[in-house]
Amino acid sequence: MARIQTAKGPSDLRPQFAGRHAGPFFETEAWMPSEIKAISPLMERLMRLIEGSHCVCGEEPSVELALAEALNNAVVHGNRMDRQKFVQILCRCELGKGICVVVKDQGQGFDPNAVPDPTAAENIGADHGRGIWVMKSVMDEVSFESSGTEVRMWKAPTRQPGTESEAPTKSFPSLRQAEPNAEPPLSAGERTNSSNKRG
Repeated sequence: MARIQTAKGPSDLRPQFAGRHAGPFFETEAWMPSEIKAISPLMERLMRLIEGSHCVCGEEPSVELALAEALNNAVVHGNRMDRQKFVQILCRCELGKGICVVVKDQGQGFDPNAVPDPTAAENIGADHGRGIWVMKSVMDEVSFESSGTEVRMWKAPTRQPGTESEAPTKSFPSLRQAEPNAEPPLSAGERTNSSNKRG
């Protein structure tokens, strides 16, 4: 499994090619400190892998948008930008099966059903509450597990015109228990004031 390191030093970001599959495959896990400035570098690395896998050709902007929302929510609302807490990201891409992404924070969780509908008239002017709606709008499947501390997202593979393909198997990578302090975090990040309302 390729591993993205958020610590100082080189990262092994090359996708692996599994011999039992006809196309590219990679599975990666990363730990990210709860800092706004850590989101963009990690996303750039992940998106290079996703684009290179060709598992959701043409849908990469949707995956990137959903991933950005999930990471921002985990850092700001889940972990409340506590540098002692980490965000775990698991990503699995496989040609013909699409992409599965899991983002897990170390916060106290939330009830996703209690988040107000951002499309309701009374919420149109709100300055938060759209992230979950955006994730659900651009991904094929979004679910919240572990009392809301874990978001699981799936995007189907892109169908090529004139080709027959079997229905993809929806599978999310399981979160392995790992020590978040196994890799030192990036340097201290920016802090912003924010409520704990997810979105």
